[in-house]
Amino acid sequence: MTTQANDDWWRDAVVYQIYPRSFADADGDGTGDLQGVRGKLPYLRELGVDAIWLSPFFTSPLADGGYDVADYRDVDPRFGTLSDFDDMMKDAHALGIRIIVDLVPNHSSDQHAWFQAALAAAPGSAERERYMFREGQGEHGELPPNDWESIFGGRAWTRVPDGQWYLHLFAPEQPDLNWENPEVRAEFRDVLRFWLDRGVDGFRIDVAHGMIKEAGLPSVGRTSDEGGRQVEMLGSERLPYFDQDGVHDIYREWRPILDAYPGGRMAVAEAWVESPERLARYIGRDELHQAFNFDFMMADFDPASFRTIIDKSLAEAALVGAPTTWVLSNHDKFRHVTRYGDGDLGLRRARAATLLMLALPGSAYLYNGEELGLNEVLDLPDELREDPSFKRTGESRDGCRVPLPWGGTAAEGFRFNPDGLGTPWLPQPAKWEALTAQAQESDPDSTLNFYRAALRLRKELPALGGGTLTWLDAPEGVLAFVREPGVVVVVNIADRALDLAELNLTGDILLASGPLHEDGHLPADTTVWLTA
Repeated sequence: MTTQANDDWWRDAVVYQIYPRSFADADGDGTGDLQGVRGKLPYLRELGVDAIWLSPFFTSPLADGGYDVADYRDVDPRFGTLSDFDDMMKDAHALGIRIIVDLVPNHSSDQHAWFQAALAAAPGSAERERYMFREGQGEHGELPPNDWESIFGGRAWTRVPDGQWYLHLFAPEQPDLNWENPEVRAEFRDVLRFWLDRGVDGFRIDVAHGMIKEAGLPSVGRTSDEGGRQVEMLGSERLPYFDQDGVHDIYREWRPILDAYPGGRMAVAEAWVESPERLARYIGRDELHQAFNFDFMMADFDPASFRTIIDKSLAEAALVGAPTTWVLSNHDKFRHVTRYGDGDLGLRRARAATLLMLALPGSAYLYNGEELGLNEVLDLPDELREDPSFKRTGESRDGCRVPLPWGGTAAEGFRFNPDGLGTPWLPQPAKWEALTAQAQESDPDSTLNFYRAALRLRKELPALGGGTLTWLDAPEGVLAFVREPGVVVVVNIADRALDLAELNLTGDILLASGPLHEDGHLPADTTVWLTA
């Protein structure tokens, strides 16, 4: 099987996000790598995904898990080589799996050659113009240029020995690039072509809303409490460093590059913006193909919350003629098993939400390990946490980045390395022994086999993926809708079991997120697909 020449493949694709450091380790050093990904491609084909999105594997000191890139055109030795990437991609394409890579254009690593040259150059030099260097305030420039705060906590400015300050909306090791500089724009157009020429099928654009800052870099005018962040404090207000109109000029430069390559090369934006209307502006024939729908991920496990977000998302997507995306977990947020209550309750709700998500029009993004029902690891030793946000605010994303359990026992690192060698870079909970891929393989009711069944049906049923959604009348606490032709979806979030006869539904059950009662009633926190 090979990837098909379908330029619109992304419109209803199921994309599986891989955090390479935590997915699979082929050489036993405790760190996942590209050869590890390559070795698990048959597993991903059997799972039924259409594409994989690789979080950054580029040369990096890993000050922020690889989102601090020192060389955009090479692979970090901890993850392998460019040849390893090419081999992995060739095998993926042969199995019908497309490859999306992460592009990090808002900032580079402080170890990038450009930033090192900027530090060595004088204020006002061409080297410094590639970044956001500014003079400080105060009698001797001892105060930062404005009151902006880092997303990771603390101020967003660091002073260098000659007295100037540089902007970093994230960690100090991630200086923001100056996207008003033509040299920066030309560099990233070339980076796009470099990976497209190698054969990648798309890009996920990190901080797609952040590259352009408001002219004059005005202060916000308010400061948050110690350890807080302006982005949280201001809620839905648009900040002077996010979602500026100028970002759209960048994507209008990029779209012709993507369109010049065959096979439907695409780009999806990570854009945290104040409204669905603002998000829709990133999508269109002359900009990006998709934008992540984070509202769905952040929804309460509640029928009103889900329905409101689904309706708004579909309406805004229709305005620009592009499908929306659906996601429940990623490398930046607690796993949804834990968000929904953890334990058996959290897993039951997570499976119900997954079956809802996979029935919605558009494309779905899965996060590695969710098909195993993994929970957030909350009890990691502080000294092992590496998230720069943890060091500045106490908040950590390490718990969703714990290496995956493939088989065996905790003493073997759950076969994170096929031979059970090496110590995974973060410790795995002993209770994951029941959740390994190996342990779930032969259990027809396992979460792994539930995902396989859902993705197989999604491919087989013409009603799922693209198309329209029509809501049905339903009792309080229940969501019900039709996907034409011939599929009905019912989500029971009420505090009682639901007799499907209440909805006048008599179709056959195609798949349920959990066991039904003996009398056929749908338990609480359960989703079912039926024939119409």
